[in-house]
Amino acid sequence: MPLPLAQVQELRDRLSDRFRPWSRSAQFWVRAVDIYGSYKVCQLRTGFVKDEEEREAMWEQQHEIGAQKMYSLCSELGGLFLKAAQILGKPDLAPTAWVKRLVTLCDKAPSTPIEVVRDVVEKQFCKSFDEIFDFFEVEPVGSASIAQVHRARLKSSKTDVAVKVQHPGAEQLMMVDIRNMQAFALFLQKYDINFDLFSATKEMEKQICYEFDFVREARAMERIREFLRVSNKKPPVMVPRVIPGMISREVLVMEFIQGTPIMNLSNEMSKRGIDPAGKLAAMAKQKILTDLTLAYGQMILKDGFFHADPHPGNILICNNTEVALLDYGQVKEMPEDLRLAYANLVIAMADDDLLRTKESLSEFGFKTWSIADNELEELFQLSLRMFDTRLPPGVTVLSPFADDSSLNKVGVESFPEELFSVLRTIQLLRGLTVGMGLRFSCAQQWKPIAEEALLKAGRIKDVKSRRPTRSFLRRLF
Repeated sequence: MPLPLAQVQELRDRLSDRFRPWSRSAQFWVRAVDIYGSYKVCQLRTGFVKDEEEREAMWEQQHEIGAQKMYSLCSELGGLFLKAAQILGKPDLAPTAWVKRLVTLCDKAPSTPIEVVRDVVEKQFCKSFDEIFDFFEVEPVGSASIAQVHRARLKSSKTDVAVKVQHPGAEQLMMVDIRNMQAFALFLQKYDINFDLFSATKEMEKQICYEFDFVREARAMERIREFLRVSNKKPPVMVPRVIPGMISREVLVMEFIQGTPIMNLSNEMSKRGIDPAGKLAAMAKQKILTDLTLAYGQMILKDGFFHADPHPGNILICNNTEVALLDYGQVKEMPEDLRLAYANLVIAMADDDLLRTKESLSEFGFKTWSIADNELEELFQLSLRMFDTRLPPGVTVLSPFADDSSLNKVGVESFPEELFSVLRTIQLLRGLTVGMGLRFSCAQQWKPIAEEALLKAGRIKDVKSRRPTRSFLRRLF
């Protein structure tokens, strides 16, 4: 007797779910090997070319090809690879061709159908949609790898809110992706890159698991919002307010903040008749970067609990120059000893103190090997590439993995997982600095905060520095 149509469809769905991880893994490895292999072939070919300009042209062509292949991998597989695109799509980290392609993937994840969204919300809050909302926009404001956000209005308060709804089934696929990425990271650090990439992927795995708990995210958002409020006369960045009673593991309702994505800032200026390259625009960009840098410096060095998902899609510009920092699914709490060791490193970099830099790196478990005669200098330069935003004159790309990187002379055997989020923050700030045409050192900006942290912990004696105000920070640009 043939099975009913509904049972046949259910059987197909079960088989599809069972084989999806295998299919996804196969797609990743086929594409990853293709990208990696094409770069190794280019490396081999350029080795036989003596003319420097010809070699550069060959690499530029390879970067264009690699960028398209990486874009296809990230956009078609989605999931964790969209997060990888956010990390790699920084003008200071990846080749220009990659940045131009990958930066377009912010908030471009496939969206969950509205019928599924309604079902998730109603199950989580045990109420019908119409009981909760006056209106609910069908098209999401943004969609990322884990969740999407809709604008809505609550019936209870007539307040416009942002409703963050988790994609069903996303967690399982993300875990498949992270396992594949970890295996690839182990391969790369064994044969190509002198850096502990595996620890970075382990930290990413930990943070991704946290992102699927919106109750945890709500607590983190409120903690950071309150910390910045009590630490400043006016908080340097805006943090959305959580709506009480509208929180569950898969749905989070918060204050809706209207603003311009930071990547669209120049276009918005042009629409308002402001020259994006003019003096007025430069002053506005300087204030934006100053406020964002101050907020991160206070979170990391003063409290040790900070927003750990820094990419341009999470930054809005409101009321001309006010900054709003969104999405607290990834937050990081640094152990006290690591926070103080990092504060010591910040001061060492700000003072160009090579010996203190080496001591600070050793203090937080940064293990290296070296083939350089001037080990202290190379270690200091590596620290600047990883933990400071300063750039040499005329340089706009400063990647730890570039051909002239100190990583070719000083290998990193062990890297504290907890510092991966700090590393991403530095990448964000440096990328924004390059994109805005500004130059500054976050280590020099954060030095007073670092000294305050060490002073409070009794690690140093009284220092003749003051709390970093906005006016103080502006003078450092």
